[in-house]
Amino acid sequence: MSRQATGRLYVAKTLNDAVAALAERGADAAPLAGATWIMRAPLRRERQKPLYVAIARIDSLRALTVDDREVGIGACATHAELARQLAALPDCGVLATAAGSAANPAIREMATIGGNLCAENFAAADLVPALLCLDAEVEIEAPGGCERVAVSRFLDLRASSTPSQIVRRIILPRAQRRSAHVRLPLRKAGDYPVAIVSVAVTLNARGSVDAAAVAVGSVETVARRWRELEVDLIGHPLDPARAAEKAKSHSAALHARDGVEAPAWYRLKVLPSLVRRAILQLQPQA
Repeated sequence: MSRQATGRLYVAKTLNDAVAALAERGADAAPLAGATWIMRAPLRRERQKPLYVAIARIDSLRALTVDDREVGIGACATHAELARQLAALPDCGVLATAAGSAANPAIREMATIGGNLCAENFAAADLVPALLCLDAEVEIEAPGGCERVAVSRFLDLRASSTPSQIVRRIILPRAQRRSAHVRLPLRKAGDYPVAIVSVAVTLNARGSVDAAAVAVGSVETVARRWRELEVDLIGHPLDPARAAEKAKSHSAALHARDGVEAPAWYRLKVLPSLVRRAILQLQPQA
């Protein structure tokens, strides 16, 4: 490799430098930022890469910008930074809560939003359902240029992405919405959640739901929108009991996973309660 590397680590100075380094090494290299997922690869019986390209010092990947149309979040922004900087934006509250409640304080200071999105086999990623219900988009940098895709599309593509691609930014469109994020850890705050529910709604002048987005995480192998429940929320006031009832009736649409921390049936069982809690949180905001 023409770029000088110390052991198994190459520290990229710019985004173009990082993309070029990854393209040069191909499948033998991977980007590294907070490393909270990569460092546990041996525990998951996954092989580590021969070389990692460090990207956390690239300024453009740490920037967070806000205007009237959108919020742009650099891929290396940490969970702790998101929790602090998005707390004052009501329309982004679901992501601020997700970032501020994930894992534990030490991990939140290191883990990045880009890493959370790119952890392909991490069903319990907290930020992903929050991003799904905000209709977020992802900017992907590659040798041929930059591409922008919806988060839902990115989740489908990430397994087949080329080694030289780097998540550059996450973009959140601004809207007059209210949102909530609830999770159920099995025993304590640091545990991976058994189930996650993120909700974002827009209300009309009568207090009824004009638009709704509900995303579920940690239940299936990949987080996804719960379209069946969204349809039943639209046109009705924010009613926690009714929403929980509808969540129970639509649980059959989800293909829950068995795991060491909880069986599939339990993940489905707790979902109506989490939906109830999320709608309760939306009521004072409305």
